[in-house]
Amino acid sequence: MTTTRPAPSAPAVSRALPWILLLLTVFGPISMDLYLPALPALTRELEATTSIAQLTVTACLLGLAAGQLLAGPVSDQHGRRRILLIGVAAYVLTSTLCALSPSIEVLVAARFVQGLAGGVGIVIAQAAGRDIFDGRELIRFYGRLAVAGPTAAIVGPMIGGLLNTFMDWRGLFGFLALVGLVLLLMSATLFTETLPPERRTAGGLRRTGSALRILVADRVFVGAVLTQGFVFAAIFSYLAGSTFVLQEIYGLSPQWYAAAFALNSAGGVFFGWLGGRTAERWNVHGALFLGIAQTGSGCLGLLLAGLVPMPLAVVIASLFLLASGAQFSSPAGTTLALSEYPQMAGTAGSILGTARYGFGGLAAPFVGIAGSQSILPLGVITTGAAVLAAAGALLTLRRRVPAAEVPAAVG
Repeated sequence: MTTTRPAPSAPAVSRALPWILLLLTVFGPISMDLYLPALPALTRELEATTSIAQLTVTACLLGLAAGQLLAGPVSDQHGRRRILLIGVAAYVLTSTLCALSPSIEVLVAARFVQGLAGGVGIVIAQAAGRDIFDGRELIRFYGRLAVAGPTAAIVGPMIGGLLNTFMDWRGLFGFLALVGLVLLLMSATLFTETLPPERRTAGGLRRTGSALRILVADRVFVGAVLTQGFVFAAIFSYLAGSTFVLQEIYGLSPQWYAAAFALNSAGGVFFGWLGGRTAERWNVHGALFLGIAQTGSGCLGLLLAGLVPMPLAVVIASLFLLASGAQFSSPAGTTLALSEYPQMAGTAGSILGTARYGFGGLAAPFVGIAGSQSILPLGVITTGAAVLAAAGALLTLRRRVPAAEVPAAVG
């Protein structure tokens, strides 16, 4: 019979651990788009089409989703630390393979595996945070993760643009391998196990299936997951398409492209922090809807730019609203999805992460469907995603399954 062991008090937390968790949240998203400023050059060197080259983004996003889906339940059963070290070591190896790829086909495959490894760090960070925090501290911690993850995705092209001034796309992947090696050493020395054996779950696949049925039956959880999935579909579509929009259509150099992302990064950090504070001090649902509305306004700006020629300033402002609104909504969405399930934090976090990066991976290729000289697909896809995110947010207003009933149901 599937069983869940009783949960004692949370383990002692070292001062370094929350910072390690933030870094784990960062290195997956930054892997996704650090090389974007060099994507046009990569496309030419490997003799690929625009849509095929964008599959390197999609493959990483799908890998990030699948990696979280696998690592979350496994870490609930076997602990966080061992799974984390395996994932980060695999990340170092696959980043090296990306740097050495002789063809676009090999690069796409390597990027998928790189994403698998990167997804481990994201879900472990979320689950470990649920292991050691509760209440307002948990909301505050998820607020920090909400700033760190999407900001990394936005800062990535900025860092890549700066590095691209003296290294090519292969050098950028080599840089990621080096970052992964540093993180592996830090994790091995500073990451302490947050899920001791007596708090782990037993029952294997049967237990995982039981947990999934409980989560899927909770409309608040499903609504939060769908909301975050569609918001991330918008932001990752923008990340995949903006390099061609800003460089190919508006003629920005890689350095000015990086500068445009620096603006978005500064706004994203502020609005992610503000979203966390709003959810903590005012209302979680209110913060969620405000963030979606802000994202939607940016998406509508991109749609308008696709229908009628617009100045560069309008496009950059729209991208800013899209990205900062997504970060504003993320602390609230994460809290609604994970706060009620401490006994299956890894499984719940894996579903949330799979939706975020899976939806993003499925949406991103379509922004290049009309080639590199049209903004309209980007506007249509992001606006549709924002509308669906709002619909998902309405589900979170429904009654959820009481937390007190969950352990008995799992058992």
